[in-house]
Amino acid sequence: MKKILFLTGTRADFGKIKSLITKLDSHPDFEAFVFVTGMHLQKEYGYTVIEIQRCKFSNVHTFENHTHETTMDLTLAKTIEGFSKYCNEIRPDMIVVHGDRVETLAGAITGSLNNILVAHIEGGELSGTVDELIRHSVSKLSHIHFVSNEEAKKRLLQMGEIESSVYEIGSPDIDIMFSDALPSLEKVKSYYQIEFDNYAVAMFHPVTTEADEMQNYADNFVESLENDSHNYVVIFPNNDLGSRFIIDSYNRLKDNPRFRIFPSVRFEYFLTLLKNSQFIIGNSSAGIREAPYYGIPVINIGTRQQNRATNAEILNVGYHKSEITEALDSIDSREISDNRNVFGNGNSTDLFLESLQNPEIWTLSHQKQFRDL
Repeated sequence: MKKILFLTGTRADFGKIKSLITKLDSHPDFEAFVFVTGMHLQKEYGYTVIEIQRCKFSNVHTFENHTHETTMDLTLAKTIEGFSKYCNEIRPDMIVVHGDRVETLAGAITGSLNNILVAHIEGGELSGTVDELIRHSVSKLSHIHFVSNEEAKKRLLQMGEIESSVYEIGSPDIDIMFSDALPSLEKVKSYYQIEFDNYAVAMFHPVTTEADEMQNYADNFVESLENDSHNYVVIFPNNDLGSRFIIDSYNRLKDNPRFRIFPSVRFEYFLTLLKNSQFIIGNSSAGIREAPYYGIPVINIGTRQQNRATNAEILNVGYHKSEITEALDSIDSREISDNRNVFGNGNSTDLFLESLQNPEIWTLSHQKQFRDL
């Protein structure tokens, strides 16, 4: 039986790997372990470890890696310390990490330096900001790559990865997006006490490389929403540098009846809200990945998704209030075409399992080689 250790630090990456953990947790050939850290353990951001506990996975370990004073480099160091200790306890055969978070980098460093196979979900993509550096660093530290599409695969090959280590499985959250397990809109509205008939979703994250401007960006964003006429479901940002400015700006909205503000929303519940929204505004990857699959209009603000926001149907604007306001004035008349199949066909979980059951994946060398084009 192979031991597979998943690492999750945010509500976003957990949504991507939840279906994969669930698949392995009940499979006789595998033993799944989940290392929970980061935002999941911060009450200010919804203490989302509760959502993981609700899944009743067999092996869940929690580790606090963050304080309000901690910078990303110190968070990285602390996560490596805690994750390395846990790896020594359970001796996994494979570590699975996702995306471009600092916790992801910690997992990849720990695995690669301890001769443990590291599998990276959604490598080879363009992130923008410091996330770009982290994602590609994780790819170079990883032995196995589960990518979402052909373009990502090409980038990894361009980075010198060997083709036999790259598995194109699509984006795992697409499986959940179109599953029969999503709650009804009525159930979600009742659970979160949302009384709007119509609403938009607002998610605005800090841009770490533009931290000095985040106060201004946050104020412009909130003032634009205040001056608009739509109702909004607002979800807190991630905990990157600059998030405090955004949260403080949201305090201006808490008594406004057009807004419902939440530190976090359960992933399946969020998908239902997004699927039934008028549009999504901000700079979340949900506007680049999930929203087009549902045919939801998108206003993408600023540089956080730069190079990722290539879909012609996404309305890209700058940080100025005038640009945001102009986009809001036109969004209701914006038409969206069918943009599915860009990140898979909803069978990522099955393809992931099929890959792990292939004996060849376990014979990949732990000593990586750079492959010239």
